[in-house]
Amino acid sequence: MRTESGHDLRHHGDAEVRDDGGSLVDLAVNVRADTPPVWLREHIAASLGGLAAYPDGRAARAAVAARHGLPVERVLLTAGAAEAFVLLARALKVRRPVVVHPQFTEPEAALRDAGHAVGRVLLREEDGFRLDPAAVPEDADLVVIGNPTNPTSVLHPAEAVAALARPGRVLVVDEAFMDAVPCESEALAGRVDVPGLVVLRSLTKTWGLAGLRIGYVLAAPETVEDLQRAQPLWPVSTPALAAAEACVGPRALAEAAHAAHRIAADRAHLLAGLARFAPAGLRVAGPAEGPFVLVRVEGALAIRRRLRDLGYAVRRGDTFPGLDEKWLRLAVRDRSTTDGFLRALRRALTD
Repeated sequence: MRTESGHDLRHHGDAEVRDDGGSLVDLAVNVRADTPPVWLREHIAASLGGLAAYPDGRAARAAVAARHGLPVERVLLTAGAAEAFVLLARALKVRRPVVVHPQFTEPEAALRDAGHAVGRVLLREEDGFRLDPAAVPEDADLVVIGNPTNPTSVLHPAEAVAALARPGRVLVVDEAFMDAVPCESEALAGRVDVPGLVVLRSLTKTWGLAGLRIGYVLAAPETVEDLQRAQPLWPVSTPALAAAEACVGPRALAEAAHAAHRIAADRAHLLAGLARFAPAGLRVAGPAEGPFVLVRVEGALAIRRRLRDLGYAVRRGDTFPGLDEKWLRLAVRDRSTTDGFLRALRRALTD
């Protein structure tokens, strides 16, 4: 979907590694490498014996509710966070939706597909892509923001995001990458004191389940009911339900917490390497707090092509409203992979 501003809202990182990109080292997709872990694959496989029965989401829903200290009436399981954006766009009766950009483009695409005229608030590079609550129009009755935000990797203060709440407004916060932040600082998931709050979570990024499609919504019971009515019957498969229940259990939470600290260390290593290219005009948006970083460099389109020739896929940035062809998004990987990428980047910048 290309909007009047020229942005292809339906372009995502997986496009970089399809077809002839399948052999590339993937820094374009934000799914954590080397996942799902063996124990999770085995747990999902064990659920296959129950495929003859219709999916029963009660146990998974209860597990998600317990993980966030909420009653089950505040939880809706979805086929990935992307389905939640479609449900919100179709089920909620809003007149002036606003999306805070740059951010994941599916919320706006879903709203447009549902016939809404979508307003944009563009955060500025010179402000570090940080949220200014005052920039959001007062009459917006639906506001969508990511935290930490894809692709900028900015982690907005929880209270700055909560300040967007108003009576009569739905505040949608996409926390798909929050479990990659140590201690999930600045999370709003589990909060019941913010009026109109809807928090979206994905289990596909940290656990490598993009092909299984599992996520959830946390919201007021009446909002959950509205969204549930817009869902088809049995929207989440039995294997996905098994994954959801497992991924919010104590073992998984401990592993995710450990992974978040490892990602932070690996990101610091990547940022230190990127800093060496500052004399070549490369700059990093930041401070980065997510499992990816956003960089600006002249000739980014040509550099991206050279990197492909050198065996590395990175995400183009010009499909995000608020960015142009000078931006690239890089997923955080382990140090060995990063070192190989940095060597390739040096060649791409000098060839």
